[in-house]
Amino acid sequence: MQIGATDAAAAPLDAVRAALSLGRRRRTLAITGLAVLFALVAVLSLSLGTIPVSAARLPAVLTGHGTPIENLAVLTLRLPRWTTGALVGIALGLAGALFQTTLRNPLASPDILGVSGGASVGAVTAMLVFHATGVGVPLAALGGGTAVAAVIGLLSWREGFTGQRFVLIGIAVAFLASGGLSYLITRTDARAAQQALAWTVGSVSDPSWSETGLLAAALVVLVPLALWLAVPLRVLALGADAAHGLGVRPVGATVLAAAVGVALASVATAVAGPVAFVAFVAAPIARRLVGAGGLQPVASALTGAALVTAADFVAARLGDFQAPVGLVTGVIGAPYLLWLLTRKDGVGA
Repeated sequence: MQIGATDAAAAPLDAVRAALSLGRRRRTLAITGLAVLFALVAVLSLSLGTIPVSAARLPAVLTGHGTPIENLAVLTLRLPRWTTGALVGIALGLAGALFQTTLRNPLASPDILGVSGGASVGAVTAMLVFHATGVGVPLAALGGGTAVAAVIGLLSWREGFTGQRFVLIGIAVAFLASGGLSYLITRTDARAAQQALAWTVGSVSDPSWSETGLLAAALVVLVPLALWLAVPLRVLALGADAAHGLGVRPVGATVLAAAVGVALASVATAVAGPVAFVAFVAAPIARRLVGAGGLQPVASALTGAALVTAADFVAARLGDFQAPVGLVTGVIGAPYLLWLLTRKDGVGA
């Protein structure tokens, strides 16, 4: 009897272990697949163009041993663009994952909530009103995104955040930010307005290494924070009482996650403009590939990076003009938003 009882008790435990092992294998496979896709897009982006460079030649060119024409094509023209797109995708993918996981709402992403719009208003104000350049523009974008997030948080706080209320207020604030951005552009001279208008679509076609370096420095701080937040947010999903019992402060974890998400979205917007829908779709795609809910920071970051670099690869080859990457990501994201809104549970809290 004791042996039978022991076997019966061990059976559920074995099933749990098998499920966990299967989940780990699927997560590893998904992340590996995303990394391979990201690397493939990198090779294509750096190799193909008006001046083609074979994939076999890329290592030599990237280490400074290419011909002058190869160095011009890869190191001067393509590498800054691809690097900026990858960093922007990582930032937006993580930002969307943090917002959607914290607020438990698939519509909770920086572009839908107006955080990216606030960052755009801040950056365009700095550019057009104060004629700021260099580090001043990203700092202004961070200030604009933070201000919008603070307004949404204050208006939606009712002894905690509720996803549906936060999203509805965020959508309203997004319209206000859009109106403010339009006002700024229409009140300036035509040449400056044209430059600002091109920037607001979302583009990585003409990056500077200083802006890319600033974004990279910000990610060195913000990405580890996002990775660390995976555990507290997983605990928070069990409920406030359970989180308290396990040593996680719900308000502190929520505010920190929102702050990191705002910072990620703002610095990405400052460099590339509001690249539409990447933050919105990256995390859901990552969760479906991994086969698990909650915050999936590595998969979300890789998905965002692959989306932006692949979309920019397509945008650079759309006919005879350099289309902004936001145009392509908008075409990808808009159908997903329509599909989500047609679902019964698509906008639930």
